Formats: sequence, structure tokens, C-alpha cells
Amino acid sequence: MGIRGVLTLITCVLASSLAFIDSSVVNVGLPAIGRDMGGGHSGLQWLIGGYLLPLSALLLLGGSLGDRFGRRRVLILGMLIFGVASVVCGLAPDLATLITARFAQGMGAALLMPNSLAILGASFEGEKQGRAIGIWAAAAAGTGAGGPILGGWLIDTVSWRMIFFINIPLASAAIYLAWKFVENDPRRSDDIPLDWLGALLATVGLGAITWSLISVTGPESWSTVGVVVLLIGSILLAVFLYWEHLKGSAAMMPLALFGSPGFTGLTLLTFLLYGALGCLTILLPYVLIVASGYSSTQAGAALLPIPLVLAAASPWLGGLAGRYGTQPFLIVGPCIVAAGFLLLLRMGTDVVYWRDVLPALGVIAVGLTCAVAPLTTAIFACVDKTHTGSASGLNNAIARTGGLVATALLGNVLAYQGDSLPHAFHWAVMLSAMVCAAAGACALVLWRPSNAQGK
Repeated sequence: MGIRGVLTLITCVLASSLAFIDSSVVNVGLPAIGRDMGGGHSGLQWLIGGYLLPLSALLLLGGSLGDRFGRRRVLILGMLIFGVASVVCGLAPDLATLITARFAQGMGAALLMPNSLAILGASFEGEKQGRAIGIWAAAAAGTGAGGPILGGWLIDTVSWRMIFFINIPLASAAIYLAWKFVENDPRRSDDIPLDWLGALLATVGLGAITWSLISVTGPESWSTVGVVVLLIGSILLAVFLYWEHLKGSAAMMPLALFGSPGFTGLTLLTFLLYGALGCLTILLPYVLIVASGYSSTQAGAALLPIPLVLAAASPWLGGLAGRYGTQPFLIVGPCIVAAGFLLLLRMGTDVVYWRDVLPALGVIAVGLTCAVAPLTTAIFACVDKTHTGSASGLNNAIARTGGLVATALLGNVLAYQGDSLPHAFHWAVMLSAMVCAAAGACALVLWRPSNAQGK
């Protein structure tokens, strides 16, 4: 691989770690931030949604910017934005400043995530490329496992502000390595305009819908303003789809991908499955801390079985899916996840982790492992080879959007305290189980191996 290749790989791993850490570690800090800054359940929802919104809406544009202006340049810009925003998060005097800085973090993540992986793809070939991407994926799983534990320990021993300051050395090291050792890829010479209007419509439309859902899922219930904003957001997203249709091949989200019923079904499966997973990663640590008296460190460690099982078993399951086909795994996997969610109904206020939580998370981890790797394979099989990059990026954005919508709908749970919180949690768990079962149905009804175009 060579020393330059190793340093390039380290750069991409460090860059991606920024986004992976902040997509999980803040969940553990929600109770501490809420006690310190107030803001109620809607403020806590926006701490997550403010990050996921730009990441969902701008992820595809971030990849296009890298193609146009050079992946190294855009990667460094994304890390710089992310690092500066992390400093502001750590120093934020109030919740409004913190949420604004979280939005900036999401913008930085939308720039660095697609370009870190694209740099890996361009820097290695053949077997070395597969090994590099495998190391990158393993590091992502390791970050997902260790980030919440480290964050919880920092919250317990120092302050919740430290979960943002730990980004500074990571970002600084990654920027230096990218500047010194990542090759400066040339700018693209074509004159196809970037889809700025599409990005704006998607961001404002998703933002309006997110705001309206957050405003109506707490005790306040529906209001005229919430309904109006929801309608405006829906109209903006409809205009976004029409604009993307007019843009054709130059669109940020090529609608030609949805010409395949298989891709449409897999996209819906992704949205539902990752929406349910978003509920789990936010609510479980919150309930353990607020209702059961767990420390932030213990709550951060609670989800550890999921990334560990994913990292260990995904390569094996991916091989089985390649041998026997992906559809059986995509049907059974979400249904197993649904069964795991139902096991969480055993949780009350007096939670014994080994008895009430671990068995459920083990089942959920097995189900996710059955679905995640085969899902990527199936996505690639449903589109022709010229659209694999767009399909992968869009599927990633849809996964983030599922988490964003789930976050916006959690107000009815986060608004409760004490003995009533586990009861509200049970309703969310049952709904998540139904959503996962619906995801499995999407693979059964909307996707067939005959839909594959890329073989």
C-alpha cells in the first residue's frame, strides 16, 4: 500500500470519524444538555435534527462539489467547517447557539463524508481498494461502538461540552494529513451547473417538515401554524422533485433511479429501517439515564452489542447474500429487528441490563446484520453501472432522512419524565416494530431479483 497510501487511509478514517462520532455521541448527552440549558423536548429534538437536516439534504451536493472542485479541497473545507462548529458547540452560551452550530456541523459532515470515501476509491485499485474500504468500514463500526462510551465518560467526569471539544484534535490531524499527503485531484472541466436550487429546496422543505413535526408531537398537539408549515414543506419537496425532473442527468437526485421498482422498494426499506434504528439510538440511552438512573457512561455502553455484531458478522452475511441472493435476507432481517424491538417492552423503571436490554439488542443486531450488507448489494444490482455512485449516495441520504423524521416524531416520548417515561417508550417501541415489519414487506412486495439491471 505504501506510506502515502497508509496516510491517505488514515486521513479518510479520521475525517469520517468526525461525522460518525457526532451522529451518536450527542444522544448520550441529551439529558445533561437538557438539565444545563433547558429548552424542553423540542430543543433536545433539534440538537439531533439540526445535525441530520443538512446532512440529509446536502449529502449528494457534497459529492458533486468534490467532483467539480476537487475531492481533497472539499474534504478539507468540510473538516474545517466541522472543527470550527465543534468549538462553537463546546462554548455555546445558550441552546439556540448550540443548535445553530450543530447545523453547521451537519453541513461540514455533508461535505466530508462522501469525499472521504471517494478519495479512497480513487486512491486504490483492485484488492488494495477492497482492503482500504474494509478498514474504513471497520473503523466506522469501531467509532460507533467507542464514541458513545467515551462521550458518556467525558459527560460524567468533566462536562457535556467535552463531547464537542474531542473533535478538535481529530479535525486538526485530518486536515494536516489531507493537506500534506492526499493527492490534489484536478478540478472537473465540464460546465454542467451544480444543482444549488435543488439543494436549497430540499433543505428548506425538509426543515419545514421537521419543524412542524417537532412542534406538534409534544403536549402542545397540532396547531394552525404547525399545519401550515407542514403544508409549505410538503409543497417545497414536491417542487424539488419537479425541479430534479427538469434537471435530468444534471440533477442532485437523479429521478431516473426510481424507474426501477426494485430501487424504489429498497429506498423505502432503507427509510423505514433506519428511521426505527434512529428511534432506538436516541430513546434507549435517554430512558436508561432519565428513568432508570444509569450514568452517561453506562448508557453509552448499552448499545455496544449492535456495532460489535455488525462489524464481526457483516462480511460473512455479505458473502451468504452474494451466494444465495439478497431478497431472503432483506425480508427476514427487518422482521428479526422488529422482534428485538418487541423484547424491549420488558423494560420498566427498574432495568437490569443483562435481563431486560441485552437480549433485545442482540436480536436487533442479528437482524440488522442480515439486512445492512445485503441492502448495499441489492442497491447496486438494481441500477446500471453508470449510476452506482448516485444510488449509493442517495441511499445514504435516505437513511439519514429516516433518522431525521424519526427524531422529529419523538416529542411525545421526550416530553415525559419519571414512571410515565417507560410507558411512552413502549409505545415508541411498538411503533418501531411495526415500521421494521413494513420494511421487510417492502422487500417482499416491491423488489424482485429480476429487477436487477447491473448484472
